[in-house]
Amino acid sequence: MGDTTVTELEDRTQAAAPDPVTASDRPPLLHRLRAPRRPRLWFEILLIAVSYWTYSLIRNAVPEQRAEALRNADWIWNAEHTLGAAFEHSVNEAVNSVTWLIVGMNYYYATLHFVVTLGVLVWLYRSHPGRYAATRTVLFATTGVALLGYYLYPLAPPRLMTGGNFIDTVLVHQTWGSMASGDLKNMSNQYAAMPSMHIGWSLWCGLTIFALASLPWVRILGLLYPVLTLVVIVATANHFWLDAVGGLLCLAFGYTVARLWYGALPHALPRLAPAPAPRRTLLPMRTLLPMRKR
Repeated sequence: MGDTTVTELEDRTQAAAPDPVTASDRPPLLHRLRAPRRPRLWFEILLIAVSYWTYSLIRNAVPEQRAEALRNADWIWNAEHTLGAAFEHSVNEAVNSVTWLIVGMNYYYATLHFVVTLGVLVWLYRSHPGRYAATRTVLFATTGVALLGYYLYPLAPPRLMTGGNFIDTVLVHQTWGSMASGDLKNMSNQYAAMPSMHIGWSLWCGLTIFALASLPWVRILGLLYPVLTLVVIVATANHFWLDAVGGLLCLAFGYTVARLWYGALPHALPRLAPAPAPRRTLLPMRTLLPMRKR
């Protein structure tokens, strides 16, 4: 009778005690890093601030190489003429003749580049936390590879070309619209025009909105945003349209990085991050040992 009671107690103890945690119970580290998770606000703010500071520091530390940048601008301009698509000068002059329009574009160029990008990041954080990290990775990889372009291919914007007769719309209309114009020109590398991150970032915003927004008119606005940005960077003579192609290639690289790391494009990941698995407590060894018979 006593032996039967002891056996029943042993069975109950073993059934109630959780299994000990072993190394084989844990998913591989790489799998844990790739798994969608709820982003932490303080970490994301710190990451964005440090990353943008580092990006600006490196971008502006690249030697300006004025002579080479002007030679490259001439080459780009001649290449566009060869392709029969050198329309930047015509757009620049036409839009500049409408004061209210070009002034609005100057402020568009200076502000929406940051405002819309940060707005999309906040929207992702709040409404699509499971996709946030992957989509943010696309943006960061896109921006990171752009630094190689600034270093390897210094390029003057059209407004700084010698003999190009382009209008620097910020100077002419005395507006604040470019970190490389007027009194702000010493704060930024003026010859970092290739690739255009105005296009890289705006296209990232547009594709993200189009893929994830639920309202049709919002999705359409998402697609129109990079198109309008292209018009603005050309009209203000801050970029050639080939700079936009460079931004598109950088974005393609960013999506490739995210696809390889997460195993899917950001929009294909779950909208909500799965709840973290409950932590399993290591039990003392004496608890795991069978009860001794008395």
